[in-house]
Amino acid sequence: MEDFVILSPLLMSWLEFAVRWLHVITAMAWIGSSFYFIALDLGLRKADNLPKGAHGEEWQVHGGGFYHIRKFLVAPEAMPEHLIWFKWESYSTWLSGAALLALVYWMGAELYLIDAAKLEFEVWQAVAISAGSLILGWIIYDVLCKSSLGEKPTALMILLFVMLVVMAWGYNQVFTGRATMLHLGAFTATIMTANVFLIIMPNQRIVVADLKAGTTPDAKYGKIAKLRSTHNNYLTLPVIFLMLSNHYPLAFASPYNWLIAALVFLMGVTIRHYFNTRHARAGNPIWTIPATMVLFFAAVWLSLLPPQEMNETGEEMEQTSALTHDQMRLASHANFEQVTEIVQGRCSMCHAEEPGWDGIPTAPKGVLLETEGQISAAADLIYLHAGRTNAMPPANITYMEEEERRIIRNWYHDFLRG
Repeated sequence: MEDFVILSPLLMSWLEFAVRWLHVITAMAWIGSSFYFIALDLGLRKADNLPKGAHGEEWQVHGGGFYHIRKFLVAPEAMPEHLIWFKWESYSTWLSGAALLALVYWMGAELYLIDAAKLEFEVWQAVAISAGSLILGWIIYDVLCKSSLGEKPTALMILLFVMLVVMAWGYNQVFTGRATMLHLGAFTATIMTANVFLIIMPNQRIVVADLKAGTTPDAKYGKIAKLRSTHNNYLTLPVIFLMLSNHYPLAFASPYNWLIAALVFLMGVTIRHYFNTRHARAGNPIWTIPATMVLFFAAVWLSLLPPQEMNETGEEMEQTSALTHDQMRLASHANFEQVTEIVQGRCSMCHAEEPGWDGIPTAPKGVLLETEGQISAAADLIYLHAGRTNAMPPANITYMEEEERRIIRNWYHDFLRG
């Protein structure tokens, strides 16, 4: 029994790794096929010899072979014997993502999901809000799409953007910054997969059933599916950003993380508009490049805004690029002893050769913070994660005080000025 207790966190760590790997693989497959079909659809050309009902065709070459592809707006006159359905990429991505959400954020809610400084929850309450928000988000989105707004795609897209920004703000009021960005990604991915599972695929099955029955399918089913597919197209890139955001505290741990997410959604629109236009051979919207750069640098600027507790004297804090560990000789500074006490008291129970926190078998990312030498070597990381942002400790589980974060910031800034 004792051996199992020791082995259990290690097996859980590998289970999380395996599910994360699966999630990345399936996401690559889904996004890859999505990008391919969007480019194919926009690049179709008319031809004189197209069969009845065909909208366009495309010749492509890949891997030494030539491919001739035709698209039918509704369906061909006869049902083909061999028909490939593109659906499992989406389903497996969402299922593996949901499993990862449960493993990391639900089972580790006290560490990664709940931020007691914002709201104090029981674990079951936080999990209920997490799961319920995904379901509620889909219901609201689906109702909007089925309303009269469905005939006004631009207005609907703007309203969808507003809804996503509101959700980003709302998540940031109740969850940790890390969980805020991740849940916004899960919220968006839920909409995308539900579009496939509940709208696009059922409509395609209706068309197939009509073909088998010898009747002409109604074109409205294709129109409805096209609207949902367009939404998925523009949401893909922001979801990737949100999936990766938990590796970058300047994004998720900033008090303005919800605004950064809003800018990321706008960047998804400008980037996809550029590629969609080029694929459709409808011009070269070069304006999207500087627009995307402006949005990106706006997100960077937001992430660098100092916390309100800083700049109490109105002085502008000096910015610097990352320094190498060989340049870090911070142990000589007067308040290093204070910093050492703070880090050893708030951080070293996890960042140790033998972590003392249940469920953490090894130091996160291999960072050790037990000795003065280890602390001075990791000065830039300490400053970024615990001084400049509140990324660490996760959910402030060890109750690091703002005065302690200020001491860390001053220690680092004094070194840079010195």
